[in-house]
Formats: sequence, structure tokens, C-alpha cells
Amino acid sequence: MTTSVARVQTLLQDHPLIDGHNDLPIAFYELCNYDLDAHDLSVSVPKLNTDLPRLRLGQVAAQFWSLWVPQDDDAVRRTFEQLDFVRRLVERFPESMALTPTADEVEAAFKERRIASLMGMEGGHSIGESLGVLRVMRALGVRYMTLTHNNNVSWADSATDEPVLGGMNEFGEQVVAEMNRIGMLVDLSHVSADTMRHALRVTTAPVIFSHSSARAVCDVPRNVPDDVLTTLAGNDGVCMVTFVPYFVSQAFVDWVAEARELADSMDLDPLKPADQKKIAAAHPKPAPKATLQDVVAHVEHVREVAGVDHIGLGGDYDGCPQFPVGLPDVASYPSLFYALADRGWSDEDLAKLAGGNILRVLRAADEVSAG
Repeated sequence: MTTSVARVQTLLQDHPLIDGHNDLPIAFYELCNYDLDAHDLSVSVPKLNTDLPRLRLGQVAAQFWSLWVPQDDDAVRRTFEQLDFVRRLVERFPESMALTPTADEVEAAFKERRIASLMGMEGGHSIGESLGVLRVMRALGVRYMTLTHNNNVSWADSATDEPVLGGMNEFGEQVVAEMNRIGMLVDLSHVSADTMRHALRVTTAPVIFSHSSARAVCDVPRNVPDDVLTTLAGNDGVCMVTFVPYFVSQAFVDWVAEARELADSMDLDPLKPADQKKIAAAHPKPAPKATLQDVVAHVEHVREVAGVDHIGLGGDYDGCPQFPVGLPDVASYPSLFYALADRGWSDEDLAKLAGGNILRVLRAADEVSAG
């Protein structure tokens, strides 16, 4: 382990670690309505998974900040407010952070030891069915859009809603084509498997999964089936493995299913904190903990099926209430690399996982956009 620690620390000094998905914007809104004076992110903020000291400890070189808002009539306005928050955040800490829409700018910031900041909209509802809004978001620096969130949009099916289109409709294809044209990455996290397959058929640029894991390891609709991982390799895209317990631990998924059955039998609401305590007390066994090794299993499965050129990391910190044992916050990334190094991963492969693959995809999207 000592040798692995030294290897990894040196490697991450020389090769940027880029995470595909962090929900700090919505978490900061819920904490203090985007008030950067209320909580100083240059010091520890225990109520969050993310702050600048822990990003440094985690050797995070670049972060895609997620712009997620509820799917309602105010979604476009609220997305612009989140975009404004990210821009103000970076302006607040100019010596530590930089807005970096391109791969070259990410690498330049890395050389300056500033945390490169990119943005991704989490859900097609953020454009209000307007290609004009999509284009403006891209002009303001947004680099990816997740086609759906937890609910369908009128033009694409979500993984966690009842299927309507069996993929996308004609406008959905137009959205993908316009994203290709303007150099915005198509993000297939959250979409149904049919939408994944449909988008991969029609895209002319590599796609990403900004925060998804492998369905063969943990069988939930949010994860990526093996046939899609195989197609992703042919597309030259990247699956950025997430750390969310419900997406990485089959034991936890099974426990949740049992808890939901209990909730139904007791006429309780599993979304209410008070009812959650009653359900947990009635369950015959405690909820299992997801672990770092669960995440290792997903990373290695994606490597096995899609290949080492098609993997990355998208932790989803500040996007769910708990994280795996061993990966509690953004300071934890090196622990995952230590574990992989101990399992025989080469420096070359670790560098691809860290950020080399997503940098390639960013450059490919810009090449397609340039024609």
C-alpha cells in the first residue's frame, strides 16, 4: 500500500483528475440560497461534501459542476441562476479556480494548480424545449446536458419514469444533432436504456455518462447495460462511474426493495424522515453499507466490457445523503486510486481513468463542432 500511495500521489500531480458530476450548486442553494458570504468554501464546510480544502486533498484538478433544478415552469430561470452561482464561485477564488470550457484550458489551469471548472446541465427540462436556450447555455460555457433527469421530457424517456417514446422522438434527435453541432456533450446518465441506444445511433460525436455505473454489477435502471457499454466503446465515449450507494451496491438495492415492501404493508411513506425511522426499526436487518470495493467492482467491469479508454469518474458528491465507506467526500478520490493500483492497474491506465479519457472526448466534441 505504501508504494501505491506514493505512485498515485505522484501520478495525480502529473495527470489531471477530472470528476464528471458534483451537485454543489443545488446543495449550496439549499444550504444558504447561493450566499457565498454565508459559508466560506475556502475553509471546511462540514455540512457539504465539497469545499476547496477537500478538493485539494482529493487532488481534484477539474470538476464538472452540475446545474440541476426541479422539473417545473421555472426550470430555465433557475438553471441560469445556478450557472451564475458557478461563475461567481470561480470569481470569488481566482487564485484557486478557473472557468475552463475546453480541454486546453483545463490543462492550462492544471499547470497553474488551479481547479478547472466546467458545467453540465442535469436534465433536458433546463432548455424548456428551446434549441435557442440550448445554444445560449453553450455560449455561456455549459459543456454537457443530461438528456433527462428522473422524469421524462417530451422528447426523451428517462430511466426512472414510465416509457412513452421507446427512446426519443424527432425533436430529441434534433436536440442531439444541435448538441453535436455546437460542441455540447450528450450525457446519457438518467436516460432509459432505449434512449441510450437511440442517442448512440444518431450522435456524430462521442457521448458521456457523467455519473452512472454498471447494470451487470448493480441492477437498477439508472445504470448502463453491457450492450450499451460495448456500443459506447465504438462511439469512443466515456462512462464516468458514480459512487451513489443505490447505484453501486446490490445488497443496498435489495434492502431498499424490502424496506419499500415494509412501508407499503405499514402504510408509511418512505420519503418522510419520521416514517423512514419506523421502517428501519421494523426491518429485520440494518441497511448494508456500500463500500469503496463496490465502486472498484464497477470501474473494473466497465473496463472489462468497454475498455480502459472508456472509463472515468463522476462521484455525484453533494447529490445524495450518504456515500460509500471509504469514499465520504471529495477528499477521497486517491483512496480509489490506491485500491486500483494495488490491483495491478498501470500508471497509464490510471491516468486515463483520472482524466485522460474525458479530455479526449472534449477535444473530439470540439472537432465535430468545427466540422
